Amino acid sequence: MNSTILFFIFYTSISICLADSDNLQDACPTNTTVKQTVFINGFPCKNPSSIIAADFKTSNLNHAGDTDNFRHSSVNIVTAADFPGLNTLGLSIARTDLEVDGMVMPHSHPRASELFFLSKGIMLAGFIDTNNTLFQSFIKAGDVILFPRGLLHFCLNAGFEPATAFSVLNSQNPGVVSIGGAMFETDSELIDKITRRLISVPASELKHISNTSLAKFSRIHFH
Repeated sequence: MNSTILFFIFYTSISICLADSDNLQDACPTNTTVKQTVFINGFPCKNPSSIIAADFKTSNLNHAGDTDNFRHSSVNIVTAADFPGLNTLGLSIARTDLEVDGMVMPHSHPRASELFFLSKGIMLAGFIDTNNTLFQSFIKAGDVILFPRGLLHFCLNAGFEPATAFSVLNSQNPGVVSIGGAMFETDSELIDKITRRLISVPASELKHISNTSLAKFSRIHFH
């Protein structure tokens, strides 16, 4: 009898703890006007009476990022800190711009999976699982590729024109772990390793892609 009562109390306690896992209101836009003094799992919410339509709209991804760098690439991640309406919804958004021969180096998001939608251009994109297996695909405008949570992933421009992609990540704060910072290597050393060891494109796939510039990567092994 006592064990039954204890089980009931334990089960009820768990149910109470889990009951508030979802939002308790329709929306909870970030209150950007106050300094955060109490650190919670998210941001303080605005007073519901002060919520406006502009809280749910952003123009932060309207323009291409600065690709004038060694990698010829730009990644702009927008979180609830910049887009108030995202607060408590478990979402972030991003824009990736690649110039010709541009590359986003292998990195991971420890708290999010990423849906990567190619808006313009041609890319070679992929990820590496925990068995060290490489999954990669050529993607063209309109295609979507998925990068699972916590796995190293990358993309490079495989065409003769700039490429642009937009992403949705299922975390309010996805985080970014760069393989470059973790390995203490220069960008040139990492790019050399990627082109020599990671990226191996079957020749049968190339015939389906026009204007590909992957031949410029002289150390890529085609088979």
